[in-house]
Amino acid sequence: MSTFSTDILVLGSGVAGLSIAIKTARALPDKTVFVATKADESESNTKYAQGGVAAVWDKLDSFEDHIRDTMVAGDHFNDREVVKMVVEEAPGCMKQLIKWGTDFDQNLEGEMDLGKEGGHSTNRILHYKDITGYEIEKTLLEQVRSLSNIKLLPYHFAIDLITNHHIPGKGKDEKISCYGAYVLNQKTSKIDTYLATSIILATGGIGQVYAATTNPLIATGDGIAMAYRAKAKITDMEFVQFHPTSLYQPGESPSFLISEAVRGFGAYLRNKSGERFMLKIDDRAELAPRDIVSRAINTELIFSGDSHVFLDCTHLEMHEFRKHFPNILEKCKSLGIDPESQWIPVVPAAHYLMGGIEVDKNGQTSIGNLFACGECSRTGLHGANRLASNSLLEALVFGNKIADEVIRNRSRMVFDLALSIPEWDEEGTMVPKEKVLISHNRKTIQNIMTDLVAIVRSDERLEKALDHLNYLYQDTEKAYEKSKLSPQICELRNLNAIAYLVVQQSMARKENKGAFYSLDNLA
Repeated sequence: MSTFSTDILVLGSGVAGLSIAIKTARALPDKTVFVATKADESESNTKYAQGGVAAVWDKLDSFEDHIRDTMVAGDHFNDREVVKMVVEEAPGCMKQLIKWGTDFDQNLEGEMDLGKEGGHSTNRILHYKDITGYEIEKTLLEQVRSLSNIKLLPYHFAIDLITNHHIPGKGKDEKISCYGAYVLNQKTSKIDTYLATSIILATGGIGQVYAATTNPLIATGDGIAMAYRAKAKITDMEFVQFHPTSLYQPGESPSFLISEAVRGFGAYLRNKSGERFMLKIDDRAELAPRDIVSRAINTELIFSGDSHVFLDCTHLEMHEFRKHFPNILEKCKSLGIDPESQWIPVVPAAHYLMGGIEVDKNGQTSIGNLFACGECSRTGLHGANRLASNSLLEALVFGNKIADEVIRNRSRMVFDLALSIPEWDEEGTMVPKEKVLISHNRKTIQNIMTDLVAIVRSDERLEKALDHLNYLYQDTEKAYEKSKLSPQICELRNLNAIAYLVVQQSMARKENKGAFYSLDNLA
């Protein structure tokens, strides 16, 4: 076991974590920034984001329109002041990305080729083909590697935050502060102590709590679970967004995403009979916000008994389609589906969490020295349902806010040498003999959440889910206490906490809003 000290500790290497690391490292060349991430440094939700970044770029667009679209999509549950701040700072963030080297598609006139997606009243999506997230991630990693005071720590899994509760003699009643994290080095299998004066959670989403999700395997809600155990405020966990159009591939995880931008390009949703069912649901048809489209598809499947609906691209201009969506086209064709002549089978899949660790406008959590950014945070931007392509934007804006806050407090970045942080205690633990039990419990949680806590919920379903989860919690905690820690057992523990929070906060909500819909809340 070893102890490491740094000025700034970032947990997560998506757009949120990397943008904070870059900005603080540039502004504070005498300070060190550690970026710990549990997989390869390029692996994150950001990498898989297809659509793009929403920003007012065209002179015919306006901040007010983007604000209104965001509020409408969020069912007016958003914090309007936060929405205004993010929307107004969006163009500056995009200019920053372009300056760093991010490539965005341009039209024949050399202007930004702005896309349109569900819930947007005009074209305002900056994108790079259908791999925008990959392009941004690549750019940010290039910037990180050019800065000598940033240290990347791939395959370092944060286990728990270090707070007052870990320090002998610290009063239990004083304000909780964070001093670092216990981190599992997956190459040495040792749990080391990482101390820092500023700690940033940028750990991504929770998609893997469901059986069908567009999120990568790493999206197990680790940051939210750690913050919850540290007694941070966690809110709005009931608002889980399901993307309407993931490619129908039973048993595949993660599900391949068919971008919102495809419907923005003009694709139609059809049932097996060929009916464009969205026309009778919403005036915006296929371009209604995601919660509306997902529920409509869910209703179609319940009443028809079908396993999926279809996305029809056959009427589209295929030369342009190939140019805009090469990755989607390649994936479909690899499965024997030709979008030029065949409908694409699609189903909703868990995609994005609107809730999470509650933060203020500077990304500060309810715990001292601890910030949160990106999908693990609840900023108030998204309300009850996220507007398409506002997620990368949120991470960029709040990444800047957190970096500015850390930079402002540089004079306070001094370690309390009097603190005695205990090392992680592994005494009495052993390597579990039955690792299959860990994977079994993980699948069980995913099935419970998919069957009982998905697009449509009810009090009865939630109560049943809670009963099942309580048993799994006890079983997991027993295994956790006696096992030598591994990413698998830690992820299981975190997924259990996430599932509990989603169920608990769903039970408390007595009004249908945005992505939350309960049969018991119908008037």
